[in-house]
Parts: sequence; C-alpha cells; structure tokens
Amino acid sequence: MPREQWGVCAEANLHGVHLFLNAHEGYEPVIREALSQLPEIFDSITDQFSEAMFSGVVAIGASYWNELYPDKYPEGLKPFPAMSCDDRQMPGSPFDLYIQLRSDRQDVNYIASKRVMNLFGETVDLVEQVPCFRYLDGRDLTGFVDGTENPKGRKRREVALTSNMGVFDSGSFVHVQRYRHHLKVWERLPTQEQELIIGRTKMDDVEFEKDEMPNTAHVKRANVKDENGNGRELMRQSMPYGDLSQQGLLFVSYCANPDNFETILKNMVFGNDDGDYDHLLNYTSAETGAAFFAPSIEFLTRQGNM
Repeated sequence: MPREQWGVCAEANLHGVHLFLNAHEGYEPVIREALSQLPEIFDSITDQFSEAMFSGVVAIGASYWNELYPDKYPEGLKPFPAMSCDDRQMPGSPFDLYIQLRSDRQDVNYIASKRVMNLFGETVDLVEQVPCFRYLDGRDLTGFVDGTENPKGRKRREVALTSNMGVFDSGSFVHVQRYRHHLKVWERLPTQEQELIIGRTKMDDVEFEKDEMPNTAHVKRANVKDENGNGRELMRQSMPYGDLSQQGLLFVSYCANPDNFETILKNMVFGNDDGDYDHLLNYTSAETGAAFFAPSIEFLTRQGNM
C-alpha cells in the first residue's frame, strides 16, 4: 500500500502556514521534479526538529492536474463547487498548488516555507499565504470547539485516504476555504443564542439533544447522511487565522470520497425544503474556495523521476 502524506491524518498542531501557488506555464517538468523532492524535504525537517511534530502536505489543483500529469487523472477530482443562495456566497478561487505546513514551532514552519519556495524558485507565484494558530483548547475564534466530529484513531485513515484507485491509492481529495468571521456582530449575541446557532454548549462542548436542536444549527446542517444512513464524514484540519484587523477560519478537509464536501456545503447553504440553512453563515463569509488532490508519496516521487 502506498504511503500517504503524513500531514493528511496528523494530529493538530500549535501553528500552521498554508501556501497557495500558481505555476508559470511551460515549467511542468521542473515542477514535477520539485514535487518529487518535497517528501524528502519534509522528512529532513521532521528529523531536524523532532520535538516540533512537523508535517507537510502538497496537493495539486483540480484545474492544474491535467497540465502537470496529463496521462493520469484521479476519478472524481473536479473544480471547487461554487454556489450561492441569497447573501450566502461560496466562491471558487482556483489555485494550482496548495501546501500545508504545520508544527508546534512557528520558526520551524518559517524554515519549511523558505525551503519550499527556494525549491520551486521562479516556476511559481505565491498568491496567498495564510498563517494559522491553535486557539485555546482547539477552538474556533467564535469560542466554540472546532472539529469535535472529526474521526478518531484508525477511522481517520478510512475517512481521509483513497483505496481501490490504483496509482491514486492513499491519496486524498482536499477542499480549502478561507472564512472571514464577523466577530463584532457575533460577540454581541448572548451565549445562549450563540449555542442555538452552533448546536452545542459553548463551555463544555456538549451537543444538544435532537428535540432541542434547531434545524438551522450548524451541527444539524453539517451532519449529512448518505442513502444508506451513514454519515458523510470529512477529516478536518482547519485552523483559525487573524490579527486585530480581520479574523477567521481556514477550513481544510480531506476525504476519500470527493462528493462528501459538496453535499455538506449544499446542505449548509441551501438548507432543507423549508429553507432552514446554516445560520452560522450569517456571521462568517467564505472569501476563497479551492479543490485539490493530495497524492501518495510514491506517486509524487515516481512522477518526478519519469
């Protein structure tokens, strides 16, 4: 079985840096070679700073994949599912490459970022860089625990990693959105009203009972089941970002099923037949959205050596 990129299923860290790159045309062989070297670079940083719990992931954009690997395409990979309803907008912002760097030391992430950008050189443009951080005991800046429903233990790999896809085994379909929170408005709400919007208690993170859960609660709208009654799960690696000017959440999900993310997002934006959408979207706005595939380490190294 091919080895997955370690950062896909890694446990949470204190710091993260997320790089969004666009490639210059005509450099595809050079970029394939650079991508094949990234796993070794990530391993060397892990060995050099073992206490930092460093991990890295590189993923290729849906709109760029055919240019980079024209002979092989992951079935199910498609552009970000942009959608809108009333004032709820989920824009698509395609990028060629996404690189997630996380550790418990901010300086290690900086060193990793420099090595990555030096490797690619002038073949790419850095379009956006989002530094992130762990907030309190793993909470979003709204004050609520984030990622409560994340799979645990071995289930993380089952949810996140592909199988029965040949050369794309141990890969993952990736969706990234940068949300900007409207915290001044949010923080004026009483705690009880915030809890009804989320569907959990704020302090101790207890989910409401079914008869207490509003149909517009975030927990309700993000909980979607398939035709067999099984939950459509995601492996979330989201982290807060921000300064005194703007704050938000960089939402990152990994999944073996490319459709889970889109189904959940539709349920949040459009809601049910009665129009019960996710009321958390009244207090946060998605400003970017992109879809990628993170192949296995073996795929990256072999394609660079062809």
